[in-house]
Amino acid sequence: MDYILFRLKNPIAAERLVDDVEAAIHERLSCADAFESYPSAREREHPYYCIRVRNFSVFYVLIGDTMEVRRIQYSRRNMKRLL
Repeated sequence: MDYILFRLKNPIAAERLVDDVEAAIHERLSCADAFESYPSAREREHPYYCIRVRNFSVFYVLIGDTMEVRRIQYSRRNMKRLL
């Protein structure tokens, strides 16, 4: 968001992206564990799940009944190397 806001100087696009990410997270809340976990090269205590929002991937984990967002990455990055 900072990149879009400060580097690209496009506050409207940054705000729209934040709104879209929040809406996607709220939509997923009711069934957060109903999706396949995201494959990771590392062993993790809590597996990652992924939500695609435009050109971004929102990664979250489930801890009890809590959905915790861990990362928001540009989707064209090398996710295997990052995760």
